[in-house]
Amino acid sequence: MLTLVIQAGGESRRMGEDKALKPFLGRPLIVHLLERLAGIADEVLVTTNRPQAYAFLGVRLARDRVPGRGALGGLYTALAEASQPLVAVVACDMPFASAAFFLQAREWMEQENWDVVVPFHEGGYEPLHALYRRESCLPAVEAALQAGAWRVISWFDRVRVRKVSEEEMRRIDPSGRAFWNVNTPEEFARAEEAARGEE
Repeated sequence: MLTLVIQAGGESRRMGEDKALKPFLGRPLIVHLLERLAGIADEVLVTTNRPQAYAFLGVRLARDRVPGRGALGGLYTALAEASQPLVAVVACDMPFASAAFFLQAREWMEQENWDVVVPFHEGGYEPLHALYRRESCLPAVEAALQAGAWRVISWFDRVRVRKVSEEEMRRIDPSGRAFWNVNTPEEFARAEEAARGEE
């Protein structure tokens, strides 16, 4: 019913090394993320253009189907490669990604018939921590790519989008850390410190 896709296709320029493979509490960050989220999924997939580096994970790996198109191209790959009707997409640099969010999003999607369930706050949408209905979203993303779009949410007006408010997210994720992402060594260290406090 649900495919979990972890996007590991970024270049990690500000980190200076592949952040998904950087040790987080003693093991690669992506392993931490998989352990946090894999229980919600019937299928697990990692999108990466360096499959040899991720082979140790023992999960399905997929290269970008449309290289060089950034996050929108990555989302297209996630939807195209998923075998299940619902697709949970998470960036590899979100150590506190919320399984509770995806379980709630799935409930909303099934009960209220949405195509996308995505958190929304003053900074905008969080499309790399969102749930997508493959059947309706895949053609919309494909059309956006063919039209030359780059913004990862450029196709949202073609589908039914359920915005999850900050207030709703606070109930789901009281820590407020679900969207923390780690782009620099300093952010990485801060996240590790916070994660130690959760143990």
